[in-house]
Amino acid sequence: MNIRYEETQGRSLGFYALVAGLGVLILAALGAVYYMEHNGHHVTGMSNRIVWGMPHVFALFLIVAASGALNVASIASVFGKKLYKPLSRLSGLVSLALLAGGLMILVLDLGRPDRLIVAMTEYNFKSIFAWNIILYNGFFVIVAVYLWMMFERRMNNFTSKAGLAAFSWRLILTTGTGSIFGFLVARQAYDAVIMAPMFIIMSFAFGLAFFILILMASYKWTERPLGDAVVNRLGTLLGVFVAAVMYFVAVKHLGNLYLAENAGVENFILLDGGIYTQLFWYGQIILGGLIPMGLIYHPALRGNRSTLGLASVLVLVGGVIQLYIIIVGGQAYPMEMFPGKEVLEGYGGIAAYTPSLPEIVLGVGGIAVALIAVTFLVKFLPFLPESLADKVTDPHYKA
Repeated sequence: MNIRYEETQGRSLGFYALVAGLGVLILAALGAVYYMEHNGHHVTGMSNRIVWGMPHVFALFLIVAASGALNVASIASVFGKKLYKPLSRLSGLVSLALLAGGLMILVLDLGRPDRLIVAMTEYNFKSIFAWNIILYNGFFVIVAVYLWMMFERRMNNFTSKAGLAAFSWRLILTTGTGSIFGFLVARQAYDAVIMAPMFIIMSFAFGLAFFILILMASYKWTERPLGDAVVNRLGTLLGVFVAAVMYFVAVKHLGNLYLAENAGVENFILLDGGIYTQLFWYGQIILGGLIPMGLIYHPALRGNRSTLGLASVLVLVGGVIQLYIIIVGGQAYPMEMFPGKEVLEGYGGIAAYTPSLPEIVLGVGGIAVALIAVTFLVKFLPFLPESLADKVTDPHYKA
């Protein structure tokens, strides 16, 4: 392919309105951080039972999506699919931007952001959290080198090797993120080895949904040609990933139901968990799974970009809901402190949690940081191909 990359002009009223809107969200997030840190975390919905709230849901959502957003570049570099090669630069950029947004939320929700330096200099290698610090930093470095080799013509021959390194590293990174929950044996809702591969396939779906929305918006707003070959291929791939996520979710819950010790937590999530059960069936399964698959694969909607955009949005909404159920729902269900005994006071019963506005604003601010990073970098660096028309990208195109 003879692909020419160009920066966006970024001089229109719409561009400045987008930047201003994202800037307002970021300022609101900083205000929320100040409010929570100044008054203490008692102003949030979190407690000594629910210590990971909405900020952690958004942070993990962006970190997981960051790994999956690089999947498009990996398909080109590692698996040699030429159709995806023009998208590789944007894929790398989106992955770094999403990771930066997710880590921003984590750092600002620590309570003492300055203590991050301790986590970066003193490691407890028995802790999966310590390993994740290394994995996140390594991801930034490897993907940055990968992008440099794409940009520097002299280094293009090494792109496939850098892509293989990035592909391997992001699989390890997402495995580490999923293992945070898989290794927490004290929580019955977490203690499952399948968490690691499930987080990997979740990353594929969430990251690709983000990428599709950013790609279509970028080409629509800059009035550049975007052919059906690229869009339809990405849409089909998204449908496959969504189906795979639902498969892993089914295997996880069926596997837990087979073990009598997990009957209580499974009954809580699937049947009588109140808001968590409703979110699981109506939010995660129907809204975030079945409806997007229907929009993607229904013959009458095939190739419709509006429905693909809607499906991508629903996949992201379903992803946030899924992580909310895993993270918050897993903490809400009481730990079995004394097997065979009922705890009447203290840690007995289902923990209550209502997300506060500052928590949600901080999470949305992390998404805004990722989007504003992409917005500015495509303006100043040639991440976007000048054209992705079918005659440019599709080897089987016939005029």
